[in-house]
Amino acid sequence: MKMWMLAAILICGTTTVLTSCSSNDDNPSPVTPEKSDAIDYSQKANWYQIPKITKEYDTFYILATEYVVSSMEEGAPDYAPIGCPEVMEKTPGEYEAHASAYEDLTNVFVPFYRQAGLKHAGEVWKETGNSEAALTGMPYGDITAALDYYFKNYNQGRPFIIAGHSQGSAITKLVLMKYFKEHPDYYKRMIAAYVIGYSVTKDDLKANPHMKFATGESDTGVIVSWNTEGPKNVEVNAKNFVVLPGAISINPLNWKLDDTYAPASLNLGSFMPNAETGKNEITDVGADAQVNVERGVVVTNAISEPLPEELAEIANTFFGPDGRHANDYSYYYNNIKDNVAKRIAAYKAK
Repeated sequence: MKMWMLAAILICGTTTVLTSCSSNDDNPSPVTPEKSDAIDYSQKANWYQIPKITKEYDTFYILATEYVVSSMEEGAPDYAPIGCPEVMEKTPGEYEAHASAYEDLTNVFVPFYRQAGLKHAGEVWKETGNSEAALTGMPYGDITAALDYYFKNYNQGRPFIIAGHSQGSAITKLVLMKYFKEHPDYYKRMIAAYVIGYSVTKDDLKANPHMKFATGESDTGVIVSWNTEGPKNVEVNAKNFVVLPGAISINPLNWKLDDTYAPASLNLGSFMPNAETGKNEITDVGADAQVNVERGVVVTNAISEPLPEELAEIANTFFGPDGRHANDYSYYYNNIKDNVAKRIAAYKAK
């Protein structure tokens, strides 16, 4: 198994040679602001993707934490500057493994932003019980600046999906809570929010009555969210960086909120790297799904390769001994694609 599958927040499509994010000297093309100034999203270099408009619907996708290994270096900044080599190298792999699930039916927009490093987010998590305080400043400010520019210049009134993974989903939750509350004209065009790989909690919904969690496979204007774990995490009640008290998960195979078991026969195809070629392909790894309502996660018995010893400690620290965070999308990839189509069809029918 490739190293990029192990300690990082997500699956990337290729192995990379990681270099420090302390300087942008080797990658000067993106426009980097001074200090905390907002990113200039009129500059195309500050977007990973601005698609050609060929479809009736959009997706605004927020990247997960790609600033991982180099964030652990002595003296590394808490936030990745625009142009950080590790982020730039890993983003194509994340797009393929995650964001591509939305591209069949939508125009997928992907901004760069100054994301919190795994080290800094972990320190905040240990101090406060979650990592959100690390995201409410610079990362959230950058994403809302990107949203402002997107809605004013690119969206042209089209209905849209907003989605992410891990840190990207945590920021998506903040956008739902704050930005869309301030912009109800945008929010009413939201087909769904795929907040995959970070917790949406009962308290979040209670404090934000404009936010609605999905109750089935085709309701619209709702939040679709889950965190994936293996059985051992549940058995030992493991601490998991992305699982918060009161979390809610929907089953990505049967789209139920209760503990109805969904066998792997309902899985339309996982998107996993071929061990020989390293390239992602649709395959069957036995990814079943059952919601553990008390813990608020999706539990799977999917095949999981053991981590090398040098990385097992890192993974255990952040996601528990049987965390499956890296595979939130990949285990259920074709079911996500199918669900996007169903929610778009339901929105269109309205």
